[in-house]
Amino acid sequence: MYEGAIQDLIDELGRLPGVGPKSAQRIAFHVLSADPADVNRLAGALRKVKDLVRFCTTCYNVAESEQCRICRDPRRTDEVLCVVEEPKDVVAIERTGEFRGRYHVLGGAINPLEGIGPDNLRIRELMTRLSGGEIRELILATDPNTEGEATATYLALMVKPMGIAVTRLASGLPVGGDLEYADEITLGRAFEGRRAV
Repeated sequence: MYEGAIQDLIDELGRLPGVGPKSAQRIAFHVLSADPADVNRLAGALRKVKDLVRFCTTCYNVAESEQCRICRDPRRTDEVLCVVEEPKDVVAIERTGEFRGRYHVLGGAINPLEGIGPDNLRIRELMTRLSGGEIRELILATDPNTEGEATATYLALMVKPMGIAVTRLASGLPVGGDLEYADEITLGRAFEGRRAV
């Protein structure tokens, strides 16, 4: 539609996840009309993240050094390991303030339709960590969707023979939700995960 640099920017923005053609166009024109200092700050932040951020050599969370801040924290327990799909999941769990163990980031979930199998994830590295003997419980905190469930089931089958307790995050009804709007799977999980009061 447009020519030259503006179309190149729209095309590049459109390649980002969750950014459709209209959003890409809106962002591109915002950048065009923005103050040059703001645009330079954005460009600098993009360069900085590519230059400085890497994956932790222990858990594969994002880090700016060999290990992330969670792996360096001596106050955390080494006996409980929480497996998540992506670094953003670590942030979500950390916001709760409920978990004081360590993490392992798989880098995705098993998804045969996308060509992602167990060998495409950091499962081998997870099994190496588990073979050390320190970990007593493995919490499977993959997404509650088809891919996350397949990944959790696969990991549970691999880990059970090692004698490590394998647990799965509970799922069910959201606080403030109405039963009539819950889908069958969510309602079924809520029944399975019920607890005494």
